[in-house]
Amino acid sequence: MSSRMKNKKIVLGGGCFWCTEAVFRNLKGVLLVRPGYAGGMTENPTYEQVSSGTTGHAEVIEVEYDSNEVALSDLLTVFFVMHDSTTPNQQGQDVGPQYRSAIFCTTEAQKRETEEFIDVLQREIPEKIVTEVTMLSKFYPAENYHHDYYQKNQSAPYCRVVIDPKLRKLQENFKKLLV
Repeated sequence: MSSRMKNKKIVLGGGCFWCTEAVFRNLKGVLLVRPGYAGGMTENPTYEQVSSGTTGHAEVIEVEYDSNEVALSDLLTVFFVMHDSTTPNQQGQDVGPQYRSAIFCTTEAQKRETEEFIDVLQREIPEKIVTEVTMLSKFYPAENYHHDYYQKNQSAPYCRVVIDPKLRKLQENFKKLLV
């Protein structure tokens, strides 16, 4: 393994960005996780606009990672285990196009690898994977109060009921990938 860092970025939409941020912050090799919006038409959208379901944007996280420490395939494995990639525009009780399953790639090579990963995964499950895979055109960071939401609000009902079970699932299934 090279001592030189190979930083890469990918943008993932797997429902509420509070959940995905909490999950991906725990992975080795992940250097930065930022909640935000991508995939829509509205420039500089607000949370309220995205929540209306009319902007075309999804709630996403921008993941910066050291590819010498964590493989894209490992990030994708965690992503697909931790959310429902077979139900359009919904994750649990969160419903609307802003909660769709989406991957926004930053390079053509990353997009090819992601599409190949999904092709293999699709052969293993009977349900149709509906995850959108496209090139990232623009990432808009979410408002500051969304950053580190779980860390700042662990006792909040949403965190306890929705995020805590995801983190337990992460601990049970991905010990070797955790910080």
